Amino acid sequence: MSNTALLIIDMHVGNFSEPNPVYNANELLGKVKSLIRRARSAQTPIIYVQNNGSTGDPDEYSTPGWEIHPTIQPAEEDVVTQKQTPDAFHETNLHHELKSREIKRLIIVGLQTEYCIDTTCRRAFTLGYEVTLVKDAHSTWDSSTFTAQQIIEHHNNVLGGWFATLKDKREIKF
Repeated sequence: MSNTALLIIDMHVGNFSEPNPVYNANELLGKVKSLIRRARSAQTPIIYVQNNGSTGDPDEYSTPGWEIHPTIQPAEEDVVTQKQTPDAFHETNLHHELKSREIKRLIIVGLQTEYCIDTTCRRAFTLGYEVTLVKDAHSTWDSSTFTAQQIIEHHNNVLGGWFATLKDKREIKF
């Protein structure tokens, strides 16, 4: 589908580092890598969103932790968009990039489920995009109240009820 893009959010080295890597880190990297390979094969545009974290954050701007994980490095033809908030569209060039490529459908993966994934899915929906959230290719950390798995399941239920179509990685078609 020429009007589709794979949107990869906040897959920074620092989010996969010890002592506190994101939940199911290696599995997530493997799934995203597989989706990238399939998207490239179908000549589907790939857009990376990279958060510019604050001092001391795992994704602090221009530090080794801020770099996109080497397992899923962008290719020369990929777009990398910088953001400062959980909303990948807020004060970024993302909407312009998508419109210039006539993208109408977004397949969303990455981090962090309850912040950037949630906010970007909702915003994409309100901007008129057809949103597909890969329900087994986004992640987070345990909170003081819920496990990472509970947070992921909750957000899949909430987002899939209105803002996105939910699909497993294996169901994604480019």
